[in-house]
Amino acid sequence: MANWKIEAWPTKPMTIDEAIEFFRSKVPLTDEEFRKLAEEVRVRAFTVSRIAALDVLKDILDELTRALEEGLTLEEFRQNANAVLEKKGYEGLSPYRADNIFRTNIQTAYSVGRYKQMTDPEVLSRRPYWQYDAVNDERTRPSHLAMDGKVYPADHPFWDTWYPPNGFRCRCSVRSLSERDIAREGLQIETEIPKLVEPPGRPAMPLMPDPGFAYNPGKAAWKPDLSKYPEDLREAYERVFEKGV
Repeated sequence: MANWKIEAWPTKPMTIDEAIEFFRSKVPLTDEEFRKLAEEVRVRAFTVSRIAALDVLKDILDELTRALEEGLTLEEFRQNANAVLEKKGYEGLSPYRADNIFRTNIQTAYSVGRYKQMTDPEVLSRRPYWQYDAVNDERTRPSHLAMDGKVYPADHPFWDTWYPPNGFRCRCSVRSLSERDIAREGLQIETEIPKLVEPPGRPAMPLMPDPGFAYNPGKAAWKPDLSKYPEDLREAYERVFEKGV
């Protein structure tokens, strides 16, 4: 099993069944429709800013799904998506825009897949603690770095807010740990959630994920409150996950 720590992004992204299952269930929405959704509902939707045509959004979503299924690189995704966009009269994705779409969406899919694996009752009984794991380099955001290495029980409310990704292009991940791991590594099990962070040379500031990412995408994906879903998303969820269509 892969260890799920994604540093500097691999040349070929990993592929797992749970991530692909989640990604296939996404529903394309216009940016305007997407912004009306509650944060925890957005994990089931897909949009790209400045693109309003649903068929084009569906094409880009299909290319992301293909990247997961076939292990395509970022550049391969960009080339494939741009071929579709340009054929339909749209400007192609810039390297930065493609990078943001690719990394954020693929990382979310992996995190959601990992959540499903770690909350399997058998796995959870053996590995009941989770550790926040930031990449810890010059590109790591201070708020994410402040959580690096912290260990909480898997059912702690911390994970309702801080399960990654916690921002666009976030590279953080989560390790599951056993009692033996905790003892061997001398780790401390946290009970309180920090409220402030003090970046070097800057005043203290509230410690929160980036705007729009203060929720658990794994829980929202696999244990959703359907009453919060708009009708089209609710019907899509029920069709894929409850009726098996």
